[in-house]
Amino acid sequence: MAAFAGLKDRAANVFGGMRFEKFEMPKHGYDQVDGSGMATGAGDGTKGYGADDGGGDSPMSFEEIERPPLRHIDKYVRAECPCIKTTRFTIALMTCLGFIISFGMRCNMGMAKLQFENATVKYNWTVAMESAVDSSFFWGYLVTQVPGGFLASMFPANRIFGTAIACSSFLNLLVPGAMALDPVVLIMVRVLQGLVEGVTYPACHGIWRFWAPPLERSRLATMAFSGSYAGVVIGMPMSGILTGWISWHAPFFFYGLCGITWYCFWLWLSFEKPRQHPTISLKELKYIEKSLGDSVSLPMPKISTTPWRAMATSMPVYAIIVANFCRSWNFYLLVLYQSAYLKHSFDFKIEETGILGALPHLLMTIIVPFGGMLADYLRKSGLMTTTNVRKLFNCGGFGLEGFFFLVVAHTNSAMGAVTALTLGVAFSGFAISGYNVNHLDIAPRYASILMGMSNGIGTIAGLICPIAIDHLTRGQPKSCWSTVFMIAATVHLVGITFYGIFASGELQPWAEPTIEEQKAWDPMATGYEKETTFNDANGAGGAAMAPGAPYMDPSAQINTTKTVSYGAVSHVAGNPFAYPNVINEEPVQPEAKDSYLHGNPDERSY
Repeated sequence: MAAFAGLKDRAANVFGGMRFEKFEMPKHGYDQVDGSGMATGAGDGTKGYGADDGGGDSPMSFEEIERPPLRHIDKYVRAECPCIKTTRFTIALMTCLGFIISFGMRCNMGMAKLQFENATVKYNWTVAMESAVDSSFFWGYLVTQVPGGFLASMFPANRIFGTAIACSSFLNLLVPGAMALDPVVLIMVRVLQGLVEGVTYPACHGIWRFWAPPLERSRLATMAFSGSYAGVVIGMPMSGILTGWISWHAPFFFYGLCGITWYCFWLWLSFEKPRQHPTISLKELKYIEKSLGDSVSLPMPKISTTPWRAMATSMPVYAIIVANFCRSWNFYLLVLYQSAYLKHSFDFKIEETGILGALPHLLMTIIVPFGGMLADYLRKSGLMTTTNVRKLFNCGGFGLEGFFFLVVAHTNSAMGAVTALTLGVAFSGFAISGYNVNHLDIAPRYASILMGMSNGIGTIAGLICPIAIDHLTRGQPKSCWSTVFMIAATVHLVGITFYGIFASGELQPWAEPTIEEQKAWDPMATGYEKETTFNDANGAGGAAMAPGAPYMDPSAQINTTKTVSYGAVSHVAGNPFAYPNVINEEPVQPEAKDSYLHGNPDERSY
């Protein structure tokens, strides 16, 4: 154990520069009981608290929280990664690795199909059968999107996510055998893979409902989602190399074993909520729970309590759905056909198509978490509202990718095509900080359900795209690729127009808990009240009250300045971080001056 501790210290020193920036949140409402407030750190002589310190104790001290007992393994090795300082970023890293394996498995079939074109491996599939095999994964993937959102609400989201990756990895081991038996058996296995993987994205949003502080939503979510693109970065060359050097069976076995191994570590490191983690630091637990407020204590949504009609008439929801559809069309176009495009248009070898095809996604993997940090900085600093940040990143990322797709459609140079693809896909990474995080802004309680809805509609693109492209490129693979990329650019143009008009980053009225739900959680509550009620009565800046509105003394308005909007943060009940300015502490009653108790002993009256 001493050797492990030394290794951990050396890794921390080496990767010390990779520590994430700490947010300094608005500090009010949790001053220390002794009046010292937030003047000093936790015994280290520093002033103020960083994001992980969480400020002083609340009236209900976190020190009295009953911590879960240590598991047997926790007595020897803590449930944390050696070079990551916070538990929430450990969860993000493990989620990222899960997506790397999930999307790496989706690259296996594309490389296997290229090998089938050789004389040594031949499957005489018709165009219809080939399209059915390509799209069969998405048949199952589409079915479990919305149910996956409710599963993540009913059961621990971390268990749903981990079990889905493990089951899909096991099924990946069966693909070579199913392919040898009959294409119908292969289609059945692929449908089952889609069914289990359909819950991964909704479950991921269910994880961040309890683990992501509001001003770290973008960076944590994008760090996790970057695994989708890193999976392609690793999956394309890995599948190509294993296929070219060993056989087309090798990638399926490799990723199947990796997924099962990952699941063992996931069971060790992941927990549904911070309070259930046996070794999380107290200051990180305080920071996460205080930043989220009482919202995580409200009952989870059910089918009967979900506002379906309001969702169906909400334009910000449709904006996310349209953006997801457009992104899915172009993403699956590249995952399934980028290697075929490079091989047929420029006569690259299979190994070369895998390496060159991974280059755009490599840059995107770097840009996605960087875009998340930049988006959170713009929101935290107040330079832009959450709505404008989401629109800027989404429309800018999709617009640049659409532009470079037009370049690909009209180029005859291999170098020009690879360069344009690389730049287009890389810049589209900024869009992940737009639509893909937007669910948590407009409806954090229903984020997993909304993710299931939007990803389900996006999966339709995965069903249509292979069928359309197989028919476009069949028999004339070189001349029709220009049409394929023109269609891709047009899809993005429609997407950015719709999202730019209708998207929002603010909590929607239908996403707030009803009075009945509030009373179910707290029987003493008289009803749900927004934290900004005292500003709403007189309007912004003390405007005249509406007729019939209750009178409010101007002196009671603690903060009359315009507050910075953090999306759902500004409306979460019990959230001490709703305002960017500090609310000064005021005594609740006059100081006692009783003559029989106060003053010097000679001055007292008995």
